[in-house]
Amino acid sequence: MLDFKVKIGLIPDVRDLFDFSTRKGIFEPAKGVENKNKVLEYIKNNFSDEITEFCDLEWLNDLGVVYKNFDCDRVCEYLREQKVDAIFIINCNFGNEEVCGQIAKKMGLPVLLWGPQDMVFEPDGQRYTDCQCGLFAISKQLRRYGVPFSYIENCEVEDDIFKDGLHQFLSVVTMIKNFKEMRITQVGTRLNPFKSVMYNELELMEKFGLNMQTVNMAVAEKHFNEIMETKQDKLKFSLADLKEKYDVDGLDDALLTKMLAFVNMYIEIFEETDSDVMASECWTAMPMAMGANPCLAMSILYDMGYIVACESDIYGAITAALLTCASRGKVAATFGEFTTRHPGNKNAELLWHCGPFPYSTKRDDEKAILFNTKPSFRAKDGKYTIARFQADHGRYTLLGGEYHTTEGPNTFGTYMWAEFKDLSKIEKKLINGPYIHHMVEAYGNYSEILREFCKYVPELDFDPIEE
Repeated sequence: MLDFKVKIGLIPDVRDLFDFSTRKGIFEPAKGVENKNKVLEYIKNNFSDEITEFCDLEWLNDLGVVYKNFDCDRVCEYLREQKVDAIFIINCNFGNEEVCGQIAKKMGLPVLLWGPQDMVFEPDGQRYTDCQCGLFAISKQLRRYGVPFSYIENCEVEDDIFKDGLHQFLSVVTMIKNFKEMRITQVGTRLNPFKSVMYNELELMEKFGLNMQTVNMAVAEKHFNEIMETKQDKLKFSLADLKEKYDVDGLDDALLTKMLAFVNMYIEIFEETDSDVMASECWTAMPMAMGANPCLAMSILYDMGYIVACESDIYGAITAALLTCASRGKVAATFGEFTTRHPGNKNAELLWHCGPFPYSTKRDDEKAILFNTKPSFRAKDGKYTIARFQADHGRYTLLGGEYHTTEGPNTFGTYMWAEFKDLSKIEKKLINGPYIHHMVEAYGNYSEILREFCKYVPELDFDPIEE
């Protein structure tokens, strides 16, 4: 499964001076340490939680900051021991660009750069830190070393700019951590008529280190049959819960039990293969072999933290993983495809699929039913991010953007009506570009996080949906 926990190494730095121990006034080390103490306390008190951890350099010297070039290897060794997922360079005065550049280069992890805004100007004109000035120098050294980095605008640590920037970076780090060596399993073969979901397994491994696995239908059917024979008690409990949430439309318990058995089947395959995400065959071989459709199970699994993309869409599964990580697991992704234009709104589109939307995305005033054995309801209103990871002739892009939901006709399946700024432009982009109609959506605004993520992934370009 995906892992949303991240650990960030805090790297406060100050300028190395020939009179370091006695320096007063501009670049005074003690003033830089005051910045460090305030910032580190604020970060730990306001951003630490069950999925976010920080470590610092208090062990390094009496000041708890790095400023000597010869300390770079010691700092890197410590960060590796701590198994950090990223580093945060906090420039506490003008700083030392070489120290920052070396540590960032040697670690090879996502880097965040920021320094607190200078707010003290003495009556005699004295100032002490010039943090912003040093940020310009550090950023150029990172570029010279070829280190991609994220940046928070020079501001006070209590500012919303800082809060938003750090939260965005934590999301990017979560995406990077899970994308590297992601384990993806395909259950069953690709639906034969759906050549649009073809993917290049070799390229995914060579370019991005993604680990592709397959489970054939015979193995899936074996899991399913064993569940039906040995885990009826658990399924009966799930059946009662299902009937509380859905109008089951006269479906008998025997069929509903089969539909729910898919939940256990996929979880067993997740555990057996140690998968992070899956893509599965669904409406052809599954009902032939098991006597039911897996759409309901996919809906339930999304809310349990398991991603199983339907219609064998591997790129869709990757996209769902990325958007889920962008929210750090707080939002379950929906798998709504471009289906049909709104009959009365030229910029609105039906984002629909036959039933895999997680129940948590249902609009409060909607009644959930099982239509043709598949979940059927309208998703809640609000602002969404839409995305699609795609390959075309060896080039990989990540489509991203936002939209607001709007009112539209009722229909079956799981769906929402999405209003864009210029749907005609998007339609032409999808027709002429590399993307298929399958898309992934997440409640909230994550497109800038997707853009920043691509900065850290060679051979993956961000592609704004409305440009």
